[in-house]
Amino acid sequence: QVQLVESGGGLVQAGGSLRLSCAASGRTFSGYIMGWFRQAPGKEREFVAAITGSGGSTAYADSVKDRFTISRDNAKNTIYLRMTSLKPVDTAVYFCAAGVVIFGRRPDQYGHWGQGTQVTVSS
Repeated sequence: QVQLVESGGGLVQAGGSLRLSCAASGRTFSGYIMGWFRQAPGKEREFVAAITGSGGSTAYADSVKDRFTISRDNAKNTIYLRMTSLKPVDTAVYFCAAGVVIFGRRPDQYGHWGQGTQVTVSS
């Protein structure tokens, strides 16, 4: 079992940057594929990025590629999402998730979720 807590969201102007963090409990953290998803009002939850247990491989949605960077520190049981060149369309609640499907892009491929952190990008 793993519990996840996101932090780092907030209000930022277009073109700005934010770094989200997701702290995990549990001793098996490094065994999980970790992902970031986001959900805007009235829209379905969508895949943003994922990282393997070792942190050696990553995957991104086309919409964030080259702007967002996912990373993890297994010693701290934490993953991060560095977001740069933010756009108003990036406004959403961002969730971290833990699963076992390598680079799963569907929410149902992740069994553990955090509560989410709001990111708002103003124009």
